[in-house]
Amino acid sequence: RELLPPWLVIVAGLTGIVLLCVSTKDVPMAPLRTKYGIVLDAGPSRTILFIYQWTTTKANKTGVIRGCSSCPVQGPGVSSYSDSPQKAGKSLEPCLNWAQNEIPAEQHSQTPLYLGATASMRQLNLTHPILSDSLLAALTGTLKSAPFSFQGAQILSSPEEEAFNWVAVNYVLENFFKYDWRGELVPSRRGMAGVLSVGGSSAQLTSELEEEKQAPKEGVRLQLYGQTRRVLSRQCPCHGAEQLRSRLLAGLIQ
Repeated sequence: RELLPPWLVIVAGLTGIVLLCVSTKDVPMAPLRTKYGIVLDAGPSRTILFIYQWTTTKANKTGVIRGCSSCPVQGPGVSSYSDSPQKAGKSLEPCLNWAQNEIPAEQHSQTPLYLGATASMRQLNLTHPILSDSLLAALTGTLKSAPFSFQGAQILSSPEEEAFNWVAVNYVLENFFKYDWRGELVPSRRGMAGVLSVGGSSAQLTSELEEEKQAPKEGVRLQLYGQTRRVLSRQCPCHGAEQLRSRLLAGLIQ
């Protein structure tokens, strides 16, 4: 074998020594700015405040977020306060105060705040729309009084709720993108997972639509990570957890 020239070995050794001696502060890197967002999930049995954070880095024009922390709101779900809407708004205050301590004060005015209500509020809106509006107004008043950037409080339709569930599951499974060995974001190239969501009285199966096989107006259209996706939720009445429990008990009794 051919040996390396002595001068080359000496130069390589000196280069290594110089690199080891250079302080990291000699090559400053601009820190990525961290941003925050708050989402209140107002479900049938309780409300939970979630704080998310992300940096200015994006993957095909869509942010890359991660859950930061959460605060369960004390008391029942907001629909239980239909007789006293102001108490519903009051119940959110401890978690909103907690969020102010979790998020840097200079970021408060730039932190979006959003509340989405689900099944029980949809039912209340169908049976007692005036009570439903009063509850939303009380919640809105409390959220607007917080020092964050209030973006809205609304009742999510069932297709919207299930579309969000579908996005969350596929995001956690890294089906939209993944990190390569260099730590850079790259397309995942995996197929999208379907999601079975089991509620109290019914279940919903949500999956992505195939463009060429489905009517163009079906499903919820989403723009995510540089691609347009349509997802459709199919209802399965009487297949919820409580319904299945009732069937099981009836079978045991028989």
